[in-house]
Amino acid sequence: MANSNLPSSLPSILTRYLPLALLFSLLYLFTKEWLDTGPSNPIPLPQPTQDPLDSELEYDFPPFVRLYKSGRVERLYGTAVVPASAFPTPGVVSKDVIINEKTGLSARLYMPEFTKEKLPILIYVHGGAFVIQSAFSPTYQVYLKTLVLKGNLVIVSVEYRLAPEHPLPVAYNDTFEAVKWVLSNAMAGPEKFLSEHGDLTRIFVAGESAGGNIAHNVVMLAGKEGLNNGVRIKGLVLMNPYFWGKDPVGKETRKTEVRRIMESTWGFVCGRKYGIDHPFVNPVSLKEEWKKLGCERVLVTVSELDLFRARGVAYVEELEKSGWNGTMEIYETMGEDHCYYISKPDLDKSKKEMERVIAFFNRP
Repeated sequence: MANSNLPSSLPSILTRYLPLALLFSLLYLFTKEWLDTGPSNPIPLPQPTQDPLDSELEYDFPPFVRLYKSGRVERLYGTAVVPASAFPTPGVVSKDVIINEKTGLSARLYMPEFTKEKLPILIYVHGGAFVIQSAFSPTYQVYLKTLVLKGNLVIVSVEYRLAPEHPLPVAYNDTFEAVKWVLSNAMAGPEKFLSEHGDLTRIFVAGESAGGNIAHNVVMLAGKEGLNNGVRIKGLVLMNPYFWGKDPVGKETRKTEVRRIMESTWGFVCGRKYGIDHPFVNPVSLKEEWKKLGCERVLVTVSELDLFRARGVAYVEELEKSGWNGTMEIYETMGEDHCYYISKPDLDKSKKEMERVIAFFNRP
């Protein structure tokens, strides 16, 4: 029997807000699942003071972060970090390096333990809505060690600076600097993970969610500005990438409130510098730029239930029409939502997606 005490507006409220609530909940879950799997230390957070502005909210980006009028930033989760030695995995070694002491740009490196051959180099960019997570988080420690073991790769996971303290394009610039550092060390050291075991002819950039957005923009920078000694990035992998725009594409949601929130939060992470149709977030808005994409091939993965699915599909379709001189492919997982493979790594679908990504890296 129906519950007559429920407000009549409840169905419309649920319909209106459910897609966004599901997205944010899933982003929370794929991070939270790993937090209790090993030793971790949260990144030190600014504590409130006696300043009344320290508790007066300037902007709320649930469930990720709050910005107060004093400038204090409160991250609600995604701050846990673990040392490179955490979650020991037979056959994989890892270490941390500082790339730029002045800015704090750093990275966590992974490689197979006993390899003597030159391996593909993967520069990985973590997600987290541009405002949370870390290359040193337990989430990525587990995921990337598995990727190294199964894919036989050298991985450089970039610790870029986060918004809102460092609004975009800081994350793009940090990651591009990391790419150039990788190439320099692969050519002549001193980092032996790269100079002795990295193959300069097989450089890849990949990221999931916001990390996918960063990866795309960094490879665009590589195409426009060029890289050390004419080195070219072999491939780009965008997993459930964070792209958006003013007008819906394909079967993307038409819900006004969802679209308003997405536009508002994009403005928050870029310091209101760039509109929602800027190529940073909506690459199809300036398709002629795609001819400069600085890699040879692209793989985009999407999930059927993901809010960003239509954008990933449109990316591949428009890239194909752009005249870019490269190859592109798309891989879709049915019945799953945003970045499901991070929160459910033991799922058969997650294993199949990882196999597809690894095949992309190891293809001649």
